[in-house]
Amino acid sequence: MAERSFKKEVEVLRLGANQVFTGEAILAVTKALLECGVSYVGGYQGAPISHLMDVLADAKPILDELGVHFENSASEAAAAAMLSTSMHYPVRGAVTWKSTVGTNVASDALANLASGGVTGGALIVIGEDYGEGSSIMQERTHPFAMKSQIWLLDPRPNTQSIVDAVRHGFELSEASHTPVMLEMRIRACHVHGSYVTQDNVRPKFTLEDARNHPRRDTERIVLPPASFSHEFEKIEQRLPAAIKYIKDNGLNEIFDGDLSEIGIIAQGGLYNGVISALRALGLADVYGETRVPLYSMNVTYPQVPDEIEDFCRGKKAVLVVEEGYPEYIEQAINTILRRAKIDTPLMGKGCLPEAGEYTAGVLIAGFRKFMTEAGLEAAMTPLPAPPASQKEVMANLATGIPPRPPGFCTGCPERPIFSAMRLAQDELGERHVAADIGCHLFSSMPPFNIGASTMGYGLGAASAAGLNIGKGKRSIAVMGDGGFWHNGLSSGVANAVFNKSDDVIVLVDNFYTSATGGQDILSSRATNTFRSTKHPLEEAVKGVGVEWVKRIDHTYNVNSMRDVLKDALTTKAPGPKVVIASSECMLNRQRREKPLVRKAINDGKRTVQEKFGVDEDICTGDHACMRISGCPSLTLKESNDPLKDDPVASVDSSCVACGHCGEVADAAILCPSFYRADTIHNPSKLDTFLAPLRKKFITWLQARRHSRRLSEASSAIAGEAR
Repeated sequence: MAERSFKKEVEVLRLGANQVFTGEAILAVTKALLECGVSYVGGYQGAPISHLMDVLADAKPILDELGVHFENSASEAAAAAMLSTSMHYPVRGAVTWKSTVGTNVASDALANLASGGVTGGALIVIGEDYGEGSSIMQERTHPFAMKSQIWLLDPRPNTQSIVDAVRHGFELSEASHTPVMLEMRIRACHVHGSYVTQDNVRPKFTLEDARNHPRRDTERIVLPPASFSHEFEKIEQRLPAAIKYIKDNGLNEIFDGDLSEIGIIAQGGLYNGVISALRALGLADVYGETRVPLYSMNVTYPQVPDEIEDFCRGKKAVLVVEEGYPEYIEQAINTILRRAKIDTPLMGKGCLPEAGEYTAGVLIAGFRKFMTEAGLEAAMTPLPAPPASQKEVMANLATGIPPRPPGFCTGCPERPIFSAMRLAQDELGERHVAADIGCHLFSSMPPFNIGASTMGYGLGAASAAGLNIGKGKRSIAVMGDGGFWHNGLSSGVANAVFNKSDDVIVLVDNFYTSATGGQDILSSRATNTFRSTKHPLEEAVKGVGVEWVKRIDHTYNVNSMRDVLKDALTTKAPGPKVVIASSECMLNRQRREKPLVRKAINDGKRTVQEKFGVDEDICTGDHACMRISGCPSLTLKESNDPLKDDPVASVDSSCVACGHCGEVADAAILCPSFYRADTIHNPSKLDTFLAPLRKKFITWLQARRHSRRLSEASSAIAGEAR
């Protein structure tokens, strides 16, 4: 169950020749793959490319009609290894994943593929997760492409350019016998637009043909002596062939301008930002007409020396717009110009920051500096400054918005796991906790402050291996079910068994790869039409030799969760101790249940919705419920009681009735202030009859309690008077 369904949108994939596609770039990429006669597609989900996998999954009936094989790969390495099908056979294959972390996982397969080369087109659609919207370490794909001699496309972020890049990607791959990467930046993935479609193409040479007529060429296998010749083949044959194709087909674009004494060379993916910044300085218009000549590198690797030399020759200065550090492209262009004995001054880092995303504000400041240093400051006619009131609003936005660190969703079943872990550590002492990639990484933030490291998807248990030094104070490793099936079963759990680890591994089982959008995995409880699910985690860990395994099927029971963790940390049983903490991801649960509840209410059916709250008359202001909960729906409000100095706890309307706050309060310090209220929609006759009786009884109890409080207060005052 992915976070978004594309079952309606994928119908546009059936469009034929000369029809108009309108939609998101991710959908356009899928349509372009079908128009190119792709034979097989695989990949692993991850921002910003997750939706491509979701689109492909929802489009499986259409893919089947065309004879296109699709797989949800177990990891990026599994996806990259699929491309070996294109090594010997004239079939086109495409895979996709999040970079750079996914590229790191796939690096072994990619390096071998790039060394041996391909016969059919091999395209890797890379979700480039760099910049302010990123969720990972700040690295880029470019150096990997350089290292392995894989060509890297970085198209301008509009639908037609992206579709053209898919088509040229396959042809470039076939022309140079080299795999090609198509870099889709965060914003490019979600850009909307139109293009004129072509007919979908069934593969001429099918996978069935390949299977029935096997081929092998030892010259393409990475084994000495062939592996030694691959390097020379890359440089002497494949690289010239790639440059010729890029040049002959005009993959890079030049936009002329009247300020011909200067120029800008920019990565294609930054084109929209470059034009916006030039427009803000009066150097371009809203239609993309620029006064500064612009060389858009829709292929950032390899560079085309002839094009760069022709563009730079005779200019007073050229600015290179390249995100990130080191400045690989700027260095390459410098080398090209100096070897050609062209002395055009090249600017880049210095005018522009060395690191970080090149947003509009960054580019405007950089272009202004470039124009000033080039002696063309007078050519700029900046857009009028915003009015003072707007400036004030913008200043307040920049300084007045409090930081919002990442955290668990309301009702997340992982929150009580870390509440219980905190309580267990309060009793048994602090432990080293090795975290992992996934939602559970939010436990490193307040109020939990748990987790000392995160080394990669499914590497939580492996990253604690250095502390496997025998008996003593056990460390804890946390791993999600997505990471477990991706990499963690072998590198984490099996590794711990093999090395006789005495530590604790907590497997967070929320039924999906929740952090990547809620896709199904092997242990998902749902029935999946195209995939095999319902394979329990405990069977897998027992299968590799774990003997101490305990499961909690309701993580919201903080007391039970704490007791199991304490047992794991203190048991005398040998070998790794595995705790499986299992409850469904609340986001996916709400996506499934809310429509059903709405429909039931609209159909007039009796429906009960739970809600939790805090009785502010009873709440003491201790706030234990918050100190080890952190739920977004649990907040503070001023008490109406003048005798209470501290604010009281309050539950807002975003509550999903998971009950965690009350469970935490009970586990940390007994608190009777939490209550559960049931809202009944479309009440039955019995509900209608009982409602006034319940109200009268509750009113009597409230009056009784109020009179008792007054009596106790009077007694206290009388006692003080005596």
